[in-house]
Amino acid sequence: MFVIIICMALVVFMPLVAKIPLVVMMHKEGKYDNRHPRSQQNRLEGLGARASAAQQNSFEAICFFAPTVLLVLALDSHNLYTVQLCIAFVLLRFIYLICYWGNWHIARSVIWVLAMATVVAHYVLLF
Repeated sequence: MFVIIICMALVVFMPLVAKIPLVVMMHKEGKYDNRHPRSQQNRLEGLGARASAAQQNSFEAICFFAPTVLLVLALDSHNLYTVQLCIAFVLLRFIYLICYWGNWHIARSVIWVLAMATVVAHYVLLF
C-alpha cells in the first residue's frame, strides 16, 4: 500500500513538475506576470503553449487516477497488480509530459491511451 500512496502523491504533485518549463517560457517572454499569469500563458506559443497544456492535462489526470486508487484502497483490493498499474501510470504520465514538451504528438497520444488503460485495468481487476 505504501507504493500506491507514493504513486498517488507523485500524480497529485505532477502538475508542479509540469509547471517548470512553463515558468521558464513565461520568463523568456520578458518576465513572469504574477498578476495575470493565465493571460500570459494564453499568449505563449510553441513550447510555452505545450507546457501550459501539459500542466492542465496533469491536473485532469488526477481526476481519473485519484478516485480509482482511492476506490481500490477503500475496498482493500490492492495487490501486486494494482501496485504495478500505479507505477505504470506514474511512469507513463512522466513520459507523456516529455512527449508533450518535445512536440511528439503521436507518441503522446499513444502514451495517454496506455496510461488511461492502467486506470481501466483497476476496475477490471475489481470484478
